[in-house]
Amino acid sequence: MISWTPPRHCINNGPIGPDPAAPIDSSPVAAYNPCGLKTTEKTVYQERALLVGTVEPGTDLRSLDPLDELTRLAETAGAVVVDRLVQKRERPDPRTYIGKGKAAELSARVSDHKIDTVIFDNELSPGQIANLEKDIGCKVIDRTELILDIFATHARTYQAKLQVELAQLEYTLPRISKLGAHITAEQQVGGGAGIGLRGPGEKQIESDRRLARKRIVALRREMKDIAHRKRREVSARTVDNTTVSLVGYTNAGKSSLMNALTKAGVFVEDKLFSTLDTRTRIWILQGGIKVLLSDTVGFIRNLPHDLVASFHATLEEVAQADLLLHVVDASHPQSAEHIESVESVLKVLEAADKPTLLVFNKVDRFRDPIEREILLKRFPQSIIISARTGEGIDQLTARVAERLTKRLIDVDVEIPQSEGKLLAELTTWSVPVKREYVDSTVRMTLRVPSRALYKLEKFRV
Repeated sequence: MISWTPPRHCINNGPIGPDPAAPIDSSPVAAYNPCGLKTTEKTVYQERALLVGTVEPGTDLRSLDPLDELTRLAETAGAVVVDRLVQKRERPDPRTYIGKGKAAELSARVSDHKIDTVIFDNELSPGQIANLEKDIGCKVIDRTELILDIFATHARTYQAKLQVELAQLEYTLPRISKLGAHITAEQQVGGGAGIGLRGPGEKQIESDRRLARKRIVALRREMKDIAHRKRREVSARTVDNTTVSLVGYTNAGKSSLMNALTKAGVFVEDKLFSTLDTRTRIWILQGGIKVLLSDTVGFIRNLPHDLVASFHATLEEVAQADLLLHVVDASHPQSAEHIESVESVLKVLEAADKPTLLVFNKVDRFRDPIEREILLKRFPQSIIISARTGEGIDQLTARVAERLTKRLIDVDVEIPQSEGKLLAELTTWSVPVKREYVDSTVRMTLRVPSRALYKLEKFRV
């Protein structure tokens, strides 16, 4: 088992925050961890894990695996899942979440299977975690902490690392306790303790919390600046270009679909949250319509609020897109719940009213053709595709072109040939319908997005 320092206690393990000047290690497992773990380690990496979840009384566990997603999360984080425990419970126990009897059973399983980490599929309070660790003699983390750990491991760019660090610190702050060590003033400021950093009689826990709050304020300020820059950057692109964003539950196949549509060659992996940073590529539709297609971070059930807030800048493409392609793993037994989870996050991002096209991916995994018919009957306006085999890609491209074309406006213009720059860039944001050369001018009928009409105002006829 590797040396471990939990995120809720770990803000003492080194200077908080990445060095902007330091090179970013792009190796598959290397990633910045704001809690001071070495870049090749994860919180539960290679540790023997026992998963715990609760369901409502009356739930039929024969048709539903309540720990399926937590298993995928744990495996993505590098844990070795050894055992699982599911409890039917109406309400959580305030002390241990699962009650005294189940805690005793859990302790026995931990001892029998030599468990290193117990992972709960619920968000636990700091007190519940402390009580459980005391009762079972083993490290305990919850779903939120596990997701934060995965995000920290997969973050590659400076912006993604800052976003994850902010989310981890906001999660950690209320959980700083005497059980954990502390942030030193030297680590916070990168040098000596400094005057006034620790007052007379100040307890270590108070110092830890103060320094954590100070770092959070600094990160929020920097993230605010990044958000403003990102908004200007996206706005500059969307003024002249039609934009489409891929959204969906994690591991729904968004990156695979982007590769199928644009030949972008973006990284694809059969793991949760393999994509954290937004990627944008040119996608040419039928009729020569050129759009910018963006692939965004995947969503998940009970996505930690701090992460949604932190990644708001990354998801700016979603907020300003002309059309959203909501990609769903059609083969997943809980695809309906995945759709609801994505829609709830879109509401938080104030993007729920955006024009959206539902795209069911991975239909090549269907064993019976009738499953396709059932899907289309339930969602008649959707498209069914397979990014892996290419099935339905042409139909999707045609449907997107149809949707976007309806938003274009036909304009007749006469542009002097001396306006070489304008004539050259027309194809990047308009669709030529007719072109005729008359003397030193070019007469054209163009299909143009409304936001670009101002560029042609003095040439309209």
